[in-house]
Parts: sequence; structure tokens; C-alpha cells
Amino acid sequence: MSSIERAIETPKDKQNRHKAMEAIKIINSIKDDFKSPIQSMNYFYELFEKVYCKNEPLHNGKTKIGTMCIQIPSEIIYALDGVPIRLCNGFYTDDEIGSDLLPQKACPLVKATVGHFASNNFTDKPDIVFSPTTCDQKTKAGAIVKNFGYKVVDVDFPRTKESEGSREYWRKSIKQFAVELSKFKNKKLTKSNLEVSIKKIGYAQSLYHKLSEYRKQEIAPILGVDMFLITNAFFFDKIDSWIEAMEVLLKEMKTRVDEKINVAGKMSPRIVFTGSPPIFPNYKIPLIIEQSDALIVADETCSSNRMFNDMVAVDEWNLYDMIDSISDKYLKACTCPIFTTNDDRIRRIIDLVKNYKADAVVYQAFAGCTVYEMEQRSVLDAMEKAGIPILYIESDYSPSQQGQLSTRIEAFVESLKTRRRNKNR
Repeated sequence: MSSIERAIETPKDKQNRHKAMEAIKIINSIKDDFKSPIQSMNYFYELFEKVYCKNEPLHNGKTKIGTMCIQIPSEIIYALDGVPIRLCNGFYTDDEIGSDLLPQKACPLVKATVGHFASNNFTDKPDIVFSPTTCDQKTKAGAIVKNFGYKVVDVDFPRTKESEGSREYWRKSIKQFAVELSKFKNKKLTKSNLEVSIKKIGYAQSLYHKLSEYRKQEIAPILGVDMFLITNAFFFDKIDSWIEAMEVLLKEMKTRVDEKINVAGKMSPRIVFTGSPPIFPNYKIPLIIEQSDALIVADETCSSNRMFNDMVAVDEWNLYDMIDSISDKYLKACTCPIFTTNDDRIRRIIDLVKNYKADAVVYQAFAGCTVYEMEQRSVLDAMEKAGIPILYIESDYSPSQQGQLSTRIEAFVESLKTRRRNKNR
């Protein structure tokens, strides 16, 4: 862009340019910095370029249902002919805008999400927003977003999941959510529509599970950063397009495994990633891990594994039983640290380490993400007891930490390689 063009660009144009630069930098890093590129990943690279670099909408003519967290059931949204758009944001450009509206020490994900609303700069603008009262910062962010003129509906979420009272409380919340969305859409939620929706999302989850099985192979066919890109695409892509792209990708995965194509080195440590979620384009930590010759083989985050891990289990295919089954899935399977106790998450991390033959865990906590910051001690203690090396990293969306983080991660990866060599002697 010439100096004259920059002088006359609007603030919105400038913001779009900065966001496009953030997006393309990450996409190019994934495409160009690693060996053995996957041809069918081009669908996902082009999707993110289309949405974040070219600002091309995907859902013209559809009702866009904004969700502030993973806990809003997509099954009900699709059944009512809406499109779920998860609004969690990973752009430093939006984080800077949000910093003027929230405390400086607030979670960067929440600041970036609020900043995105403040700029009103959406490729697919949500028609309504449903905000579950999970973490305190997102709960308060919903109230701020209302001030920008958006319709925001709170969905009450319990802070314990073991009790029958919590289960009933959440079931009532999901039924009320279905009523609110049905009124907004002026469309009735029916047994047939909900059954179709549950089965379609279940099929999408099954494709993720098949892809995850390939990651258990000693010869790894896909990078962790590619997996984050795939799962983050589910935030906003057309579900049928995402499913079709996954089917193509799985065929290529089988070929790569048969041909023993490895994206990592023979001594590359295998990592389970957990903590604050990697949201595009904030793949800073995952990229450094894999550029340091380690490989993320699994994760326990709400931007990836946690979205797809457990399917809705239906006993009776009538409307109210299906709604109850959906609510149980979104509560019982949840391992978010907002719960008062979180033994399920620790068990899940240890199981992932065992099942994916991982060498270590990397735990990311965003500065200001209180629940992950507070929980890290219990996770570190549990990993130590289990004999699993773990690296705790506090980060934000700023690019300024790159050198320091690289040094720490490279040293950790080298220690894991040494550990591997000693085991093989």
C-alpha cells in the first residue's frame, strides 16, 4: 500500500489491514515453516484468508447466532436454522481496542472479544449473542457488549457439575435458551429438526476422532498447529463444508500414514497442550513449540479437543429427552476450570499423555485468565506425582515476548530430548 493510500484509509480500513497482516503471518508460518505440507489443508488456509484477510462473509441470508463460549449448544442452533458463530477472539489488534474498555490486567481473550464488538468490524455480524455465565470476565463482558447495541442473552451456568441440583439447573437453562432462540427465530424447535442436527454434529465429531487416532501413530502425519486451525474453523465455517473438507483430509491422512510421511523428527518430543485456548491467530505458543522441534499430539482446551471429545448420547429420540441429553453433554463432559473442583480435567490430561504416548505437557495461561492461573498449581502437582514433565507459560497476545518464550520452550524441548536419549540407552 502506498503512503497516499494509507493517508486516506479509514480507521476501519486500517484495522482490517492490521488484522489481515496478523492472519497472513500465521497462515504463512504454518504453510512455509514446516516440512511435508498437507495438500488438503489448503481448504483451511484459504478459508482463514477469505474471512480474515479478504473480509468475505460466509453466511449471507442466514441468521448468525453469536456464542461467547463453548457451552452454548450448536445442536439447537442448527435445528432452528441458525448458524453458530463462536466469538472468542485471538487478534492482538482487537486486544488493543479492548484494553481501552477493560482493566489492563483483564484476560486478553476477553479484551479482544470486547474490542471486536467495539469496532463493529465483523465479516459475519451476529444477529443475537448468547453468553453463558461461565468465567466472571466473560459474564461481565456480555453486559459491556449490550452497551454497543447488540442483543445479548445470558445463559445461566452452574459452577459445580457433580450435584443433581446443578444438573437440573443447567437443564432448565438450556430449555430456556431453546425457548429464547425459538422466539427470536420465530421458528418451532421440532423433534425431527433436532434429531438431524444432533446426528450431523455427531458425525462431524466422529471425523475429528478419526483424525485424532492418526495422531497416536509414532510417525505423526499432522502438526498440532494444523489441528488448531481445523478446529478453530469449526467456530464459523459452514458445517457441511467443514465436514466435506475433513473427509478429504482423512483420505490424505491414510495415504500419509501408509507412506510413513512424518511431520516431525525421530527425536521430536510429543506434547499435550492445555490451559488457555489457542484462538486464531494467537498461535504464538503452539508455533514456538513446533518450531523448536517438538510436536503437539493432543490438547485439552476449549478451542479444540473439548469441543469434539464427547458426543450427545440420546436414550429416547423425543424432543425433551434430546434437550436433556444435550444439556448433560455440555455439563458433564465439560472440564473447564471455572468449576469449584476439577479432578476430571487432571484425569483427562493424564489420559491424553498415556494414550498419545506424550513426553510432556505444556500449560499455557493467559495473563489475567484467573481460573487457569489459579488452577495451574494443582495441575503441576498432579503431573509431578504422575512423573510427567510440565512447562507452565504465562503469555498474552503481544508479539513482544517472542524471544523470551522461545528460549524457555527450546530449553524445555532440549531437556525432553535428553530424557528420551537416556531412556533409550
